[in-house]
Amino acid sequence: MGFQFQSVGSLSPFIMNELDIAFATLGTLIGLFMLPGIVVAIPSGILSRHLTDKTIAVLGLVGMVAGGAILGVSSGLNEAIIGRLISGIGAVLLNVVLTKMVADWFAERQQILAMSLLVTSWPLGIGLALIVEPIIAEAATWQIAMMAASVFCAISLVLLWLFYRDPPKPEMISNNTGEKSTLSWREFYLVSLVGIIWMLYNVGYIFVVSFTPIFLSETGASPSTAGIVTSLATWTLIAIIPFSGYLVSRYGDPQTWMLWGFIIMAAAMFALPFTSANVAVLVIGIAAGPPAGAIMAAAAKVLQPSNRGIGMGIYFTWYYVGMAALPFVGGLVRDITGNPAGIFLFGGAIMVLCAVVLFIFKIATSRHRAFAG
Repeated sequence: MGFQFQSVGSLSPFIMNELDIAFATLGTLIGLFMLPGIVVAIPSGILSRHLTDKTIAVLGLVGMVAGGAILGVSSGLNEAIIGRLISGIGAVLLNVVLTKMVADWFAERQQILAMSLLVTSWPLGIGLALIVEPIIAEAATWQIAMMAASVFCAISLVLLWLFYRDPPKPEMISNNTGEKSTLSWREFYLVSLVGIIWMLYNVGYIFVVSFTPIFLSETGASPSTAGIVTSLATWTLIAIIPFSGYLVSRYGDPQTWMLWGFIIMAAAMFALPFTSANVAVLVIGIAAGPPAGAIMAAAAKVLQPSNRGIGMGIYFTWYYVGMAALPFVGGLVRDITGNPAGIFLFGGAIMVLCAVVLFIFKIATSRHRAFAG
């Protein structure tokens, strides 16, 4: 999923040149992968009451394979949009149900660490795309590079179908009895706050990996070099997420780890256009590690087990709203200002807002504990 999402950002110099599009249109094409989540995330969560988690995940991967294939044979913007939307629908189904599957398997043990390992798959795919996709495009075409993402999805589909098993405890197996959700207002409010935090955190990070390649290309770097430099944030994040997930679960308050991560990410984004890009993206990769698993675990923690399906649907709806809209806004900021620094300053402001929403969440959970006590 991460590989297929990042394919457009990794190939941005090729796509912008061949399709003759502006930065705002590029941002739109990036965001289209997330757009279906606005209307599909909650229904996909409800769907877990009627189909097994494995079935939903397979259906999602089928959509990603099909959408990637359409994008791979496209010769114009309209075809690219259709393929991107189909891929996005499949990714929504997969994303929501994967989070529920991990929450069910690790409800009583090391949930932050388990969620950290799940989150690691996202930057792993992004990192591979940043390096592999430009190399394929330079050797062949950007359409063939897009097909590589579809191949990854097909391999994932086969592996999931062959090896995934439901959790051993009956109460943890996907609820397919059809009983109605009893999601409380408190659950809705808290999981929405966590969803907004997750959305802002990811948008800030995606700004870096999606727009740094074209920023570096404008300053004279080759597409492959720009991809490798940008991937420093991703490979660092891959290494740091599992380790930081263990530290967060063992030492200190997860919300404190999250706060410091957001602040450092914001500072590095503000500095990126004016300092060494290598250093800035490296700092962002390190700082983004601790919040990842903690945010995901917080979403699962505020939900009753019977409400995890629909609750994760709500959580990801907020995420998809921001991921669909804000890349366009970021590209528009770049088009309007004509300043390469504009988009990274905007990304830093988003991370500051992320810290603000975390503070609101902390107050809300503290009040509930005080009331319960």
